[in-house]
This record gives sequence, structure tokens and C-alpha cells, in this order.
Amino acid sequence: MSRPPPSFTPQNPTPAPNPGGPASFSNLQISRAPPPFASAGPPAGNGPAPSSIRGPQAPFPGARPFPGSPSPPLQPDPPSARPAPSVQQSPPLGGPPTVLPLQPLQRPPFHGPLSGLPAQVQRAPFRGPPAASQPLPFGGPPAAVSQPPPFVATAQLAPLSALPYSAAQPPLFGGPSGAVPLPTYSMPPFGGPPAPSQQGPYGGPPQFGGQRPVSQPPSFGAQTAAASQPPTFMGVPGASAPAFGPPGWQGQAQPGVLPGGLQPSMRMPVMPGGMQPIAGQGIPSTPTMPYSPHAGAQVSTPSKIDPNQIPRPIAETSVVIFETRQGGQAAVPPAASSEFIVKDTGNCSPRFMRCTMNQIPCTGDLVTTSGMPLALMVQPFALPHPSEEPIQLVDFGEMGPIRCSRCKAYINPFMRFVDQGKNFICNLCGFSNDTPREYLCNLGPDGRRRDADDRPELCRGTVEFIASKEFLVREPMPAVYFFLVDVSMNAVHTGATAAACSAISQALSDLPEGPRTMVGIATFDSAIHFYSLKRAQQQPLMLIVPDIQDVYTPLQMDLILPVSECRDSLEQLLESIPSMFENNRVADSAFGAAMKASFLAMKPTGGKLLVFQSVLPSVGIGSLSAREAEGRSNISTGDKEAHKLLQPVDKTLKTMALEFAEYQVCVDVFLTTQSYTDIASISVVPSTTGGRVYYYFPFSALSDPAKLFNDLRWNISRPQGFEAVMRVRCSQGLQVQDYSGNFCKRVPTDIDLPAIDSDKAIMVTFKHDDKFQENSECAFQCALLYTTVYGQRRIRVINISLPCTSMLSNLFRYADLETQFTYIVKQAASGIPSSSPSQVRDQVTSTCINILQSYRKYCASVSSSGQLILPEALKLLPLYTLALIKSIGLRNDGRIDDRSYWVSIVSSISVFLAVPLVFPRMIALHDLMSRDDEDSLIPNHLTLNSENIQDDGIYLLENGEDGFIYVGNAVNTATLEQIFGLSSLAGVPNQLVLEQFDNELSRKVNEIVNEIRRQRCSYLRLRLCQKGDPSGDFFRSLLVEDKAPGGLSYVEFLVHVHRQIQSKMT
Repeated sequence: MSRPPPSFTPQNPTPAPNPGGPASFSNLQISRAPPPFASAGPPAGNGPAPSSIRGPQAPFPGARPFPGSPSPPLQPDPPSARPAPSVQQSPPLGGPPTVLPLQPLQRPPFHGPLSGLPAQVQRAPFRGPPAASQPLPFGGPPAAVSQPPPFVATAQLAPLSALPYSAAQPPLFGGPSGAVPLPTYSMPPFGGPPAPSQQGPYGGPPQFGGQRPVSQPPSFGAQTAAASQPPTFMGVPGASAPAFGPPGWQGQAQPGVLPGGLQPSMRMPVMPGGMQPIAGQGIPSTPTMPYSPHAGAQVSTPSKIDPNQIPRPIAETSVVIFETRQGGQAAVPPAASSEFIVKDTGNCSPRFMRCTMNQIPCTGDLVTTSGMPLALMVQPFALPHPSEEPIQLVDFGEMGPIRCSRCKAYINPFMRFVDQGKNFICNLCGFSNDTPREYLCNLGPDGRRRDADDRPELCRGTVEFIASKEFLVREPMPAVYFFLVDVSMNAVHTGATAAACSAISQALSDLPEGPRTMVGIATFDSAIHFYSLKRAQQQPLMLIVPDIQDVYTPLQMDLILPVSECRDSLEQLLESIPSMFENNRVADSAFGAAMKASFLAMKPTGGKLLVFQSVLPSVGIGSLSAREAEGRSNISTGDKEAHKLLQPVDKTLKTMALEFAEYQVCVDVFLTTQSYTDIASISVVPSTTGGRVYYYFPFSALSDPAKLFNDLRWNISRPQGFEAVMRVRCSQGLQVQDYSGNFCKRVPTDIDLPAIDSDKAIMVTFKHDDKFQENSECAFQCALLYTTVYGQRRIRVINISLPCTSMLSNLFRYADLETQFTYIVKQAASGIPSSSPSQVRDQVTSTCINILQSYRKYCASVSSSGQLILPEALKLLPLYTLALIKSIGLRNDGRIDDRSYWVSIVSSISVFLAVPLVFPRMIALHDLMSRDDEDSLIPNHLTLNSENIQDDGIYLLENGEDGFIYVGNAVNTATLEQIFGLSSLAGVPNQLVLEQFDNELSRKVNEIVNEIRRQRCSYLRLRLCQKGDPSGDFFRSLLVEDKAPGGLSYVEFLVHVHRQIQSKMT
């Protein structure tokens, strides 16, 4: 029986207020769409399942509990045992447009945090992992009902009744006759923050496990916990940590009208590059503005845009029950950042698959005209909400799943049965297939099979089939985990070796239980050291491979053994490795050779290779040089061709990675370093084999062992599958253009994934090869064949069917902002290694302008050219675009490794995490005690500008990877002592270990940080930033609405976008 998912080890949690009022632009018009979907009722139960259906899947083998989680009952409670959530149904969207009068340029008073959640209402995190009491399709960390839930912004806009309308100007659409005018709407001229709706309760988020006792005292400040306390992660003394689970925030725009237009009488001086771009060339570079540390520039812009009335994300606290299809129609999904519970009624959960447009254009010309991309984001193992039904497991026995005999699509709810059920017509290719005799069933009066509601494959958008023998090329592989640890001089001296050994030792209990789970270990410096862990030996036997050019494996047997046979020997070895190598004077690292030798040991089975690396690989196969220093010394080429340092140095590691992928070996690299390591070259191996890079720079033996352990624990315990093959099929009329993500591709139609997990997303782009009929539907099907960590071969099939439209206005009305923005971020990341940062920034800006110009030209009502008009669904696109332009990956001044790491993260990032990565969340920590107890756990976020930063305040800004705690220079000494245990932070290192002290403020701060970690499924690395210090300047550079040395403020960027649209229109 699998254990419940691990609880995350905690170190910090707390919330922040959001000052921003509703966004409106005095001269900006935002057109508003009609209600995307009707309100959804509570989920109804399914009918009885036929005997061939296994019912809800047992907890998925992939997910393991974080260490220290309590043992679950042998039989999990049924989902019905959970208290039913009180749910607010999705508010309708829609309403006619108007234009706001120009506002005088003045700032309203700061608005405090929105009122929050009643104390008795406990909210589970958005997309949080399922609770342990409920059968999991496969696990995320368990929900702890005692902990209040995270801040979640929903995508829903306020009901129309809250907005004033002017029906006097119904905008016209371009498009075929009979088009309904697209309503626009305008914001109230000014106003405080909207009153939030109350949140519906449902199970709270999982917690981080407590500190965990280990066989060796954990190195680097991790203390063993008292036996009475639940074990935690190698964290700070007294810290309790939350469990990971995916989460939610990222806001939806405040309903608002952008007054961004400039009236002809008040034109700003022409900005550099403001001329009309020449056809075929990108938008001119964004004008460069001088840097203002206090970013007061928004107020003094020559435009009459009121900075407080422009679109910004807002947090909504309601929980929506989302039925994927209603009345035979696809429903428009809630925003990825909002909190919702999915009821699968034919289309898959939007967590698994999202399209950039929720209506599919009938022709390729329509896509081109719109400027918007047509793509799917597929995240096959995304964590479900705790209240959602698990994915059903279906066993067709020897026969295998029913498929179309022409295109090989799997049976799904959109295949039509005809001739009394004797034939079925494929919804993708239109071919008529004979129904197998064993699968025959009469049709009811509605034309559906009478057993359709009893068969998950005929009524659910996502199902899992047990693979029959035809899908087995070999016996399913065992779960193999091979640890490879750098023991070179630098790694030992910085404490990285000891931290790695301690993390591995503690994470062993999170490996899947059972006889098929196998482990092995090796260490390396300029030679490779294998260890035979055979139980018969008194102690592990070291076997050294000195040849690092033509590597080999010293034994065919005994290097990889079942964990049950060698655990004691392995723990003993891990305890002794740091002392064995403490006097090592070998500074070289044979990283490539060590990976190749480990691969040779794993080649017969495949598995996960987890590499802990601390220095630039300097000897043996795949050795690298310090290219960054060479780029700095040769200034003439350094600036012009700096982007070449973001490309792999050669093809050696790529060739090696392709071989690893062929034999189902997935590589994850943990870079615990204090210097340049050439991530651009190293990351090729994880990205080709389905793994990822984890980056700890500069590595601190004090604060980073906690993150290293939690990252490793989540890596091996999250839902995942091995030796996977994935293919996306679509209706005739479209074809797959490309796949993007961390995988290996050998044939055009499929991608190979040595491993796939709950954090990885694959982007699939499409192009038209034919036309669709108006009002027909276009279907997409993702099929993933994989092996569970317990050795079962399964096929996960994910279906979605969307309506087709020939009206451009519908594409904008039903656009999915976050999915489109994720596409833009991934496109930018793919361009970074081959283009200069300024070219990529121009391309990103150009994409945004082209989309908005298309809307203005073809869909908006006839109006003054001085108005900036934004489509309702995409009104945050300029803000997110500005944030992307200022992100680490696109900065000229970023470290090469930091930019390469950013690119590697983005390649497989999900829609849910892409927005916060570039548009972070900021909350105030100093005034938590003044918040009412009924507020939600995490306070409302602040707008990202300097006007929200007070000298006597403490702020947390987080992007899902890092948490930056900014401390002003006039903070009350008592507040410093409560949070940090110090009356002054002078001389305190930037890498912060947040401890929990015996006071209420400290407890709240730790709760917030732990909740964010649980939401993000990432153990935030905390950094201290202080005013007057370079760290403080870096913090301010993350305030994307401010003017920066090479970039515009948000208001200035809107003016720039408006000018470019005007020039293209004329």
C-alpha cells in the first residue's frame, strides 16, 4: 500500500496586503466578453461502473510522502468523507463597453488589504495536492486541514452588476454578417479595492514535515528534532515546514479601462523608435529611460494616464466548481492562477491540458490576423485539487483499449456510435470503425450508448488504461535511483558534499516501497569511485575507475541493488563519505565521465541518475572551460556575441544525453556551486532526458542544505512515470507543428520521456492544413504511455474538444491570457541562446503590440484614436510583457549562469508557475499583526512599484524559485527582533535562515513562507535584501512597474504600446 504524499519540511510562511484599486485607464477601453460559462452545480455522482473498471485508482505510485508524514490508514477514506466545500460559482463575464473620461493625474490614498476569509473557513491551496484521506490518483503531499490555505487569485471578473455601463456605444465587430457586437465596458472613474467575495471552505493545504532525525547529525545547522515533534526537513531549529502542493495565485486583471490613449492635443514628445516599423522588421527597441531609484516617474509622465487606474492582477478568494462541459458545450476554464475544483464531464481538467484559445479558428488566416498563437500546454501529471475525483483506471484485458483503426486515437467521449452501436465514428479523423463484439451496447433515444455514463472512457475527459501486451517492448523497468556525488576539494570544503550525503540519507525513506526499487551510488573527482553495497560484505567496497576518457563500469553486478537489501550499508556509507574525502586535494571534476560510467551501470534497466555537482567540469569526457571569463576579457566580441555563451560549447554532452534517453536514463543535476559552472552546456543533459537543473548559487552550508533536501525529496516522491512516450493527436484540419519541453524526439510524431513528473509541462503548437466548419468542434487527444514507479505499464489519455469559430472577435473574447503568456515566455527563452537580449525584448514587445493592434483594428468599436483599447481577456498582456522584458533571462547585466538557468527552468515550466516567475508576488510582513484574524493566510499582494515600499517596512517578494525579504532602514527594532531574533541586521549574510521564535509575528511569517513553499511545490530559497546595499538595489529591480536603467515604467510602456499601435494603424 503506498504511503500518503510527504509533508514538506517547513521553514517559513505569511501573507500581504494589496493596495491596488480596480484598474481603469481614464482613456482606455476594455471590451468585455459575455459569460463564458453557466454556473456549475455541485458534482454529481457517477453511475455504477462496469466490472471491467477498477474504480478510483489506488494512490499513484509516483508520489511519496515527505519524510515524517504520518502513516496513512490502510484503506483511505472515500472522498465523500471530506467536508463538502462551500463553493462560489464562477461569476459571469460580460457586459457592454464604455470609455472613461480622462482622469486628473493624482494618486488615491493607499488602500489596505482586501477583507479576507472568515476564520472558520479554511481554504485549500489552488491545485493543492490531494489530502491523504482521499484515494489519490497519484500523490501530492497530503493536505493538513488545520492549516489555512494560500492566497489565490481567481480569474473571474466581478459580476457585471458591479460596473456602471454606457450602452450608448455598442462596438462593431469585423467579421461575417450576423456577428453580435462585442460589448465593451468601462471602469468606475476611481475607487478603492473591490470587496472580495467570501471564500468557500475546503480542506487545507498539506504541511511540511517536521524536522527529521537522521542517522548522522545533519550537517550545517540542521538539528535533529525532538522525538515528540513530527520530523522536519533539514531546516532551522524550531521551524516547522509545510508540504508541497501546487497552488494558486497569479491574479486576474482588475476590471478596468485603460485611459492609455493620448489625445491629439496632449501628445508626448516622439519617443526614440516611435516611427512606424518597416514591414518585415520587428517593433523598434523600447526606448531607454534613465534610472530612478524611487520610481516616481509614473506620476510625472507627460501622458494623462492615472497610474492607479490601469489594469493589474487582483486576488479573488472564491472557490469555483468548474464543470468542463455544460449542455454539450465546452466551458471556458477558470484562470490557471485561480482556485477551482474540476468536475470532469467530458473535457479534461484544465490542469492537464489548456489551449491558448478556447475557441479554435476555422482557418489559418484567422490565426495569422489575430497575432495570437495556437498551442496547447500539456501537463499530464499535474496535481489535482484535494476535492477532485481521482482519475479512473480502466482495464480492457487482453483486448487492450478500443482505438480508431485509421489514426489510432483512443476511445473517448466524443466518438459517435451509429447503427445501433455496431460502428463508431472517430472524432479526430472521421473514419467509421466496427465496434468489437465484446464492447457492443444498445443506443438510447438520445443516440448515446446506454452504458456511456458507467464507462469512464465514454464520459470522462481523462482516463487511464492498463496497457496490454502489444504496448510492452520489454518488461516494465524497475524504479532505479543512482546517486552521483562530487567529492572534489571545492565540494568538500564548501560543505556541498556533506549536504548532498545528508539529503540522500534522509530521502531514502521517500523512495517507493517494494522489491522493485533499486539504488546505487558513486562519487567522483578526477576519478570515479563506485561502491558495492552487497549485504554479505562487512562494509561497502570502493572500486575506482581512473580512466576518464574511455570509461567503463567495474562490475556487472552489485553496483545497483534493491534498497531493502542495502539500505543499512548505504546509510553507513553516506555518513562516512564526507570524512573519507575531507583531506581531498584533487580540485578537478570529471562530471561527464562520471555520468557516462554511471549510465553504463544503469543501462540494462534505465532509471533516475541524480548528480550533485559543485565545480566546472574540468577533465575527462565533456570537460568545459571558463567561457564566462573569456567573454568578459574580450570586450569587443563579449557584448556583440554574449548570447553565444548561452549556447552549449559543443555537441559532446548532447550526444551523451541522446544515448542516455535511448536507454531510459533521466538525469537531474543539483548544482551546489560558488562559481561559474556553464549551465548552458550542462543543462543539455537534463533537458534531453526529462530531468531538470537545480541551482544553488552561491551555495551556503548554513542555509542551502534545507532546500537541497526538500528539492531531492520532492523529486523522488512527486507523481511521476518512467520510460514514457507521448503523442498529441488533433482533428483533421490541424496538424502538430512542434513540441517544446524536456524530452528527446526521435520520430516526428512522438516524444520520448525517460521520466515525466507532475512539475513538467510540454508545449505543443499547431498549424492549419484545412478549414473547419463554423460551429463544428476541434478535438485534441494526448496519449502518454508510461511505467509507474511500481512497474505497471499504463496509458493516460487526456481529451479536450473545443468549438470552432470564423469570428475574430470570438478568438479575443475566449483567449486564455496565462496560456498565451506562457507561450510567449517559452518562445523568448528559446530565442535567448541565438539572439541578443535586445532582439528578444523587441520580439516580445512586437508580439504584444501585434495582438493588441489586431484587436483594435478588427474588433473594437469606432472610437477616438487617442484611446488605448485592450480586449477584456488580454488586458494584463502589456503588464506581463513588461515584466518579461525586465526578467533575469532578458537582462543585459545578468550573470551568464543565472540567465542559462532561467532558460532551463522555462523550457518545462507549467502555465501555473510561468506568470509568477516573471511577475512575482509581493506582500508586506511588518504589519501582519494589524490584520484581522479572519483574513486569508497569505495577505493580498502589493503592486510591484516603489511607492509601496516604506523605509519602516519589511516585504517578501517571491517568484516560485526565490523569496527576497527586503528590510527598510527605519524598521522598528522590536519588529526586527521578533522576526529575525536580532536588533540589527548589520553584517547578517544575504542567504537567510528564517527561524521561528516564540512570538506571534514570527509564527505568522513562518506560516506564510511555508504556505508559499507548499503552493509552489518548491522550497523557496530566502535572501535578505537591505536598503543601501546591492541586494536592496536588486530587490528594487524586481519591481516591474518602476522605471529601470534600460526599461520603461508600466505607464510609460502603455504609452509606448499605444504609440506603436497608432503608427501601425496609420
